[in-house]
Amino acid sequence: MPRLGALFLLVAIFSAAVCAIVYQLLIGSVSSYFLGNSVEQFSLTIGFFLAAMGLGSWLSRFVADHLLLTRLAQLEIWLGLLGGVSVGVLYVLYGYTDHFRVGMLALSTAIGALIGLEVPLITRLLRGHGTLRAALSNVLSLDYLGALLASLLFPYILLPFLGSLHTALVAGLVNAVLGLGVVLAFKGALLEQRTFRSLGAQALVVIAALGALAWQGEELRARWESDLYEDRIVHSEQSAYQQIVLTRRDEHLRLYLNGHLQFASIDEHRYHEALVHPALALAPSRERVLIIGGGDGLTAREVLKYEEVQHVDLVDLDPAVTRLAQRNIYLTRLNDNALNRRQVRVINEDGFVFLQREHMPYGAILIDLPDPREESLAKLYSVEAYRLCRKLLSPQGVLATQASSPYHVREVYWSIAAALEEAGFAVHSYHLHVPSFGEWGFHLAGSAGLDPTVDAFAVPTRYIDRQVWSALAVFDGDMARLPVQANRLDRPVLARYYRQGMGTQF
Repeated sequence: MPRLGALFLLVAIFSAAVCAIVYQLLIGSVSSYFLGNSVEQFSLTIGFFLAAMGLGSWLSRFVADHLLLTRLAQLEIWLGLLGGVSVGVLYVLYGYTDHFRVGMLALSTAIGALIGLEVPLITRLLRGHGTLRAALSNVLSLDYLGALLASLLFPYILLPFLGSLHTALVAGLVNAVLGLGVVLAFKGALLEQRTFRSLGAQALVVIAALGALAWQGEELRARWESDLYEDRIVHSEQSAYQQIVLTRRDEHLRLYLNGHLQFASIDEHRYHEALVHPALALAPSRERVLIIGGGDGLTAREVLKYEEVQHVDLVDLDPAVTRLAQRNIYLTRLNDNALNRRQVRVINEDGFVFLQREHMPYGAILIDLPDPREESLAKLYSVEAYRLCRKLLSPQGVLATQASSPYHVREVYWSIAAALEEAGFAVHSYHLHVPSFGEWGFHLAGSAGLDPTVDAFAVPTRYIDRQVWSALAVFDGDMARLPVQANRLDRPVLARYYRQGMGTQF
């Protein structure tokens, strides 16, 4: 083993380790995007991936010593192809078949098995350049360091700037180039001429194929995504947190986060008026308002109808969403340029972290978050979060929160009510029909003796008025309250209730 060749193999194991973790993170994140329940998707991906690595390590015993370099080069080349097209394969499986889960697990298994073969092969090759102990320590330390680098690159650089499709293609190209590097580094001395030509041709074909896919990647992604949505996509962006898609048909807009509809412009006014105006009508002061979520600016639009409002803090985790709401001409027309108004301060951070700090009291707090389908979202619907909100409210201040559907996910809706009550609030529950979503629910929360009576709304509205408001508190038998647990940080039942409810109803 030439010293230069040994050094190249160490570089190869480090680079391949980076690619391995990137593939694992890609499969888990894309599966979460399509199927939701990120805990389940990442658990399955990691479990099958690691088990397959064990299988690959076991299979390495059947590789003869004189074929080590040949098999290593082939492994890198074909791992590059499989990993490079993995995201594209997942898009196709989801959009055109009913076998996404099977395909996702098969990809995790195949990629994991190939990666599991790699470490034993390189260790055996390096054994001739020193002791087995030294070879193992070098290989494993570089392998783990590569995993650390990948875990830093993926969320902060690769996914936000390249997107999932191009990240997979770039990682695949790295693997394929490593395979070609093995071929070139050991040309002549350790590889027969015929084998050298065959492996070189394979590597070049894979590199060319992945390069062509990368060149056409945006067009392919746009085509696959357009097949997932009914209307024309006018904006698509992969942020550090989620996939953001804005669609348009005629004058009607729809915003999707990770494939889930957030609003349809044709009827969003029903939702946002019901969230905002009862709370502000009952609030003792409207000068300072806090909005948790609402990055599309539509809740802020309704709040700013009140002349008394002097300051609005809007806390949304994803700067890509609020930036879109501030700059996209379709959204600024819809939200009346709310996020660019002088009264509004946009704060891009975790809402739970914001609530833990000291702030001047708010007359009203409005919680306009996506449904609690994930544990990371469910924490903002917890007893602890509502207690933090209560501390930030002025005396007799009012909180209103969206609470998902009391019909489709009945346990979720009433669990949120139970959490508010356990946090010390008096709760008034109400619901309405939003055609794009069906029956949708909210909770109004305040101090003891909260009187939800509203004689009139002081600003122009399209949907809600005194008569409508008085009827929204009526629940039929299919939506009536039932005994459920309150959602807490140490007992996050809400995401489980949500998944169970959606699985039952659909």
